[in-house]
Amino acid sequence: MTAMAMRRREVGLYFVACLWLLTTVNGLLTPKGVNYEVQALMGIKASLDDPHGVLENWDGDAVDPCSWTMVTCSSESLVIGLGTPSQNLSGTLSPTIGNLTNLQTVLLQSNNITGPIPAEIGKLSKLHTLDLSDNFFTGKIPSSLGHLRNLEYMRLNNNSLSGEFPMSLANMTQLVLLDLSFNNLSGPVPRFPTKTFSISGNPLICPTGSEPECYGTTLMPISMNLNNTPTAQPADRPKSHQIALAFGSSVGSVSLIILVFGLFLWWRQRNNQPTFFDVKDRQHEEVSLGNLRKFQFRELQISTNNFSNKNILGKGGFGNVYKGILHDGTVVAVKRLKDGSASGGEIQFQTEVEMISLAVHRNLLRLYGFCMTPTERLLVYPYMSNGSVASRLKGKPVLDWGTRKRIALGAARGLLYLHEQCDPKIIHRDVKAANILLDDYCEAVVGDFGLAKLLDHQDSHVTTAVRGTVGHIAPEYLSTGQSSDKTDVFGFGILLLELITGQRALEFGKAANQKGAMLDWVKKIHQEKKLEMLVDKDLKGNYDRIELEEMVQVALLCTQYLPSQRPKMYEVVKMLEGDGLAESWEASQRAEATKSKPHEFSSSDRYSDLTDDSSLLVQAMELSGPR
Repeated sequence: MTAMAMRRREVGLYFVACLWLLTTVNGLLTPKGVNYEVQALMGIKASLDDPHGVLENWDGDAVDPCSWTMVTCSSESLVIGLGTPSQNLSGTLSPTIGNLTNLQTVLLQSNNITGPIPAEIGKLSKLHTLDLSDNFFTGKIPSSLGHLRNLEYMRLNNNSLSGEFPMSLANMTQLVLLDLSFNNLSGPVPRFPTKTFSISGNPLICPTGSEPECYGTTLMPISMNLNNTPTAQPADRPKSHQIALAFGSSVGSVSLIILVFGLFLWWRQRNNQPTFFDVKDRQHEEVSLGNLRKFQFRELQISTNNFSNKNILGKGGFGNVYKGILHDGTVVAVKRLKDGSASGGEIQFQTEVEMISLAVHRNLLRLYGFCMTPTERLLVYPYMSNGSVASRLKGKPVLDWGTRKRIALGAARGLLYLHEQCDPKIIHRDVKAANILLDDYCEAVVGDFGLAKLLDHQDSHVTTAVRGTVGHIAPEYLSTGQSSDKTDVFGFGILLLELITGQRALEFGKAANQKGAMLDWVKKIHQEKKLEMLVDKDLKGNYDRIELEEMVQVALLCTQYLPSQRPKMYEVVKMLEGDGLAESWEASQRAEATKSKPHEFSSSDRYSDLTDDSSLLVQAMELSGPR
């Protein structure tokens, strides 16, 4: 190809690029030069109550929303993702969401949003993922959702939706997953085009939940891959683009774009530089896996002052946790896992970490990022300013009774999510006050979930070591090494007793000379109606006696010796919310009365291992202490 031909080709490409950029600019502007997407997002912000300030940098005077939190843009600077899960948002969802016509992903699950689902969502023809689950939406499912022919994943479960199923849902031929469970919907039920669906928990059509027509196959989690496109990188886009939007003038846009693009081509020709980055240069690469960031070891080393002992927030069975400050000022908690070089291969570790990152709930500690080298494995979490429940129970000011109740319910909801809404389901295996963290608003956040699986890398199906804390380990787990969701229920029961007493499990048993029979002692004082002996003295009598008895009953139900007798976490949540406790307690008492005691070990014998902190027991497990 001659030099003249090459020059003509380059000039042609130049004008095509200018025309494309001009079309993009004009397509986003109103006649007054205002960005349509900014207007739509500000409408959404105005209708929501944002107690944590998550949407604080959403600015109506801005010209570019791509740098805003929870907003994902394409390489063409179009808004394609809106993700604010588990942010305690309330209020209503504005119909202006229908003006974000390039949206592909909407993730608003696990908030407190009320009101109807906007029918305008049906205009989002490019949408492939919609998750509005675990909110308080009311009214009917809009029939306009049937227009979403490209939608693959839709979760509207755990709301208060009512009315009949729109028959238009049968038109959504691309659906892979549909979850409408736990609402108040009524029939007739359309023939869903997806095999993976659930409508159980709607009492008018699925009264028992076991009807075969109420569900199909196993529900899979919706991927949180919101950042798979070059987003939130305003510095990498031509500054002329933003100036053009600011002036809102098509003529000015064209002039500036032509000037900058022309200078770029001249610079490229003169320096003979390729337009693509060298992918082999990985020294300063920053990788994002969905919402998960892969850190360089050097960055975490600097942020923690070379893992200084002064930065240690806590020590546990999985490793030390350090306070770190990233280069942008973000405060994080960096967990440096023990035996990092032995924690499986890099691919296996990364896969497990990605699975943990998919567990997103307001009462779960969000995994911010990770780091792996041939000898190190590190996990990066948001910093929790109020520390753990264990540390706060010992600190000042004293946690009042209302806060302790709220912590119990929050932790229960987090565990319920791990047990029943994750895929694969996650068993925590070390539920205790030290692993329940408190955010700025003293809301419970369950931490350290999934870590046992990360370190049990030799066999994904069999526990290679009993991981837990003395006093919290369920008897069947201690004796067989086999854990289940009921193992966590046992630990949660002990957690309730820690909240009530203000002491660690081993401490409040020993305080009454009841080593080896801690739960027997709790049962005894419950039967004798002397529960005031249990209550944290720092509360100085400021608690509700009825609520105290209810919490003790839930704790005793959770810590029954046989796993089959313990409630599931969804039942625990209901009981803590005031539903079904009386019936469950009465049933357990009847079962207790009908036991054939001569053929059984005494409770003291059966539970004796649970509070024995002998050196033999300590050597048989990894203790995970407070952070």
